[in-house]
Amino acid sequence: MEPERNAVYLVKVGELTLKSGNIKDFEQRLTQNAQLYLEGKNARVRLRAGRMYVEAPEASAGAVEYMLTHLVGIAGWARATIVDRDIAAIKKAVYAEGLKARASGAKTFKVEARRSDKAFPLNSYEISRESGEALYDEGILAVDVHRPDATITVEVREQCYVYGSQHPGHRGLPCGTGGKGLLLLSGGIDSPVAGFRMLARGMKIDCLYFHSHPYTSPEAQEKVETLAKTLARYGVGTHLNVVPFTKVQERIRDSAPPDYATILLRMCMMKVANMACGITGAKAIVTGESLGQVASQTIENLTVTNGFAAYPVLRPLIGMDKDEIIAVAKRIGTYETSILPYEDCCVLFSPKHPVLRAKADETGEIYEAMGIEQMLGEAFAAREHKRFGWLEG
Repeated sequence: MEPERNAVYLVKVGELTLKSGNIKDFEQRLTQNAQLYLEGKNARVRLRAGRMYVEAPEASAGAVEYMLTHLVGIAGWARATIVDRDIAAIKKAVYAEGLKARASGAKTFKVEARRSDKAFPLNSYEISRESGEALYDEGILAVDVHRPDATITVEVREQCYVYGSQHPGHRGLPCGTGGKGLLLLSGGIDSPVAGFRMLARGMKIDCLYFHSHPYTSPEAQEKVETLAKTLARYGVGTHLNVVPFTKVQERIRDSAPPDYATILLRMCMMKVANMACGITGAKAIVTGESLGQVASQTIENLTVTNGFAAYPVLRPLIGMDKDEIIAVAKRIGTYETSILPYEDCCVLFSPKHPVLRAKADETGEIYEAMGIEQMLGEAFAAREHKRFGWLEG
């Protein structure tokens, strides 16, 4: 009886291949991130010539596919079969992939061959032609080189790999290569997408959430924790700081003009974000703001809130419309959580007619008159800290 073969995956890396002098650092980080997901799974991960190779016992195949589904920095992946470096073995493996494709409903196919090892006696065209002959001759699948239902790929490298179905990756840069950012995470659709987009630029993300009990419910906080757990799957873990903001919002309500409530809340959030950055090592503040989407997001209001940030404020959604943001939210798995009907503190005491074009000096005077600095420090000191790993949820 033959020993059970390991599951083998061929992975195309993302844009880190465009790096030159420091490509080794990016490759090392990508490999380390993959290994973190597979800790204890007896898996082998190696990266060579623009490809990552993952090999693991069949019992760990699910863990490998979970990793590849969430790993940032790869362009795509496929489960592959390793065959002997001769055309007969290749033809047999291509035939098997063709049968799988037909069982899945495919009627047409093509074979794409890549021959990195020029010592192999057949060129790419000859490999494609000969390896697919049996599928065509036996009427299993028709050939369509332009718009096939199924594409079967043969890669001749130091070993020969054959694979069918390919899965897209999240591209971008490996998480951890772009420093650390602090995400202002609410329960809405936008902020989790903003966090994900920065993860895809290599940034490690910690999260900050403002909770206003009893005006906001326990379910609202649970919703945000679920969103943080989802981001943790892509970001190789995250930390969530929950700051009690009830007294702060009541002070704004009771001592400031109603039409300034929204922008003053954002200014207070920036002040607390500065404190959080100071203890987490974050080098930037990340928000889910999109220009003009709501009243607090006019260019004038954004300029005022920027003035209260001691760190760069990154707004990765600034030029996106709502449909684009929703599409990403659905792809990364945050949308269904974000639309749960539990409102966060951002809508608490919202004015009917908020100021649209605040002036920095005037708004600053209102802020100073509230005497709120000590209260912000007390709120931050009372924060609740949670850590979520990449296998949470």
